Amino acid sequence: MKQALQPGELQQFYVDHLKRVLLPFWLKSTDTEDGGFFNCYDNTGSQLVSTDKYTWSQGRFVWMYAKLASMKGDTFTEVERAQFLGLAGQGAAFLMKHCLLPNGNCTFVMDKKGAPKLVPPNDRYDSSVFADCFVVAGLSKYALESGDEASIRFARSLYGSIVERIRSGNYEMAPYPTPEGYKSHNIPMILLNVTQELLEAEERFSHAEADIESLRSNMHGFLQEIMEQFRQEDGVVQEMISTANARVDTLLGRYCNPGHTIEDMWFVIHAARKLGVLDHYGVKACETTQKMIEIGWDSDQGGLLLFVDRDGGQPRGSLTGIEQTAMAQQVSNNWDNKLWWPHSEALYTTLLCYSMTGDQAFLDDYWKVHDYTFRTFPNPDEQVGEWIQIRMRNGEPINKVVALPVKDPYHIIRNVVYIVELLHGMK
Repeated sequence: MKQALQPGELQQFYVDHLKRVLLPFWLKSTDTEDGGFFNCYDNTGSQLVSTDKYTWSQGRFVWMYAKLASMKGDTFTEVERAQFLGLAGQGAAFLMKHCLLPNGNCTFVMDKKGAPKLVPPNDRYDSSVFADCFVVAGLSKYALESGDEASIRFARSLYGSIVERIRSGNYEMAPYPTPEGYKSHNIPMILLNVTQELLEAEERFSHAEADIESLRSNMHGFLQEIMEQFRQEDGVVQEMISTANARVDTLLGRYCNPGHTIEDMWFVIHAARKLGVLDHYGVKACETTQKMIEIGWDSDQGGLLLFVDRDGGQPRGSLTGIEQTAMAQQVSNNWDNKLWWPHSEALYTTLLCYSMTGDQAFLDDYWKVHDYTFRTFPNPDEQVGEWIQIRMRNGEPINKVVALPVKDPYHIIRNVVYIVELLHGMK
């Protein structure tokens, strides 16, 4: 039986989940002594295992609290929104004080007080450009909501450094570097989102039309790269293609990450709407969302598989020359795990596509994801709250980390907030 959509009722479900299950866990994670936020918890969330602070999670916390502060309507009181903005502000201050290395790049990990740390097996502090990207996203959102000039200047400068490093090829991608001869979907994907965050902040601050147009041009370029190089004619998005923009018949050239692509499709829709090209890219983004749920869904156990072959099922293809790479091992060993974040992303993207098209198929996909997600990931111990991040194919919890020894609120709360806003507009 097809389930209808009652926007008001579903919105209240998500508001309740946000306030009762998610936020209480994270509001206790603020470091009131040294600044920033704690994020190294075990998979259940019941134990803080380290006071180290991963830079990309710190940037995500800042974004999250600034976004919560921006919510209109009666979801939060003015006092609560002021509290969120204050939390974002202290996180922004911690980052601006501590995250930059002498070379102008961001450190990957800091200790409790903000000193950079080397974490084996990396032999450098600035081991991932993604850390820099999340700092830009967080500070941009905070600047937009607070009007803080220091944050937008910091974000603007760091963004310029990121773009230059990526264009020159002089950047790192821990924990899963791209092997030689390949290029990764995750680079234009993160840059599309980060550029939009900075653009929307700059529109508040910048009086230089050239700066605004430069960011819009960058967005167009990243949008085209995703949808015209990584996206294939059948709607599948490959996570890796050759540096010559061709498909490669290897494990890394064939595998797909359904959750990653579904997340990117709402990036694409948001960006296309911002740039006035939604008519061109919106239909394709919706088609890809549907395609990735089709090939990514586990028909036996339910839920989205972490990695699949571009034709569906277990990833396959040659391993010659890439056997020992971290990404090939990750795809081979963990393809059938069920992670919290792909499901969170799919909840929002399917609803977004339904709101755009009115196509019942997207609503059916939404309810399929919703039913699986809320019986699988929320922590059964309500005294702890939050979600358990990783489970085996059959849904049983796995006591291990996903990629980094961190737990952060970004994917879940970001999507819950966007869903609340989307449903409010659909009532």
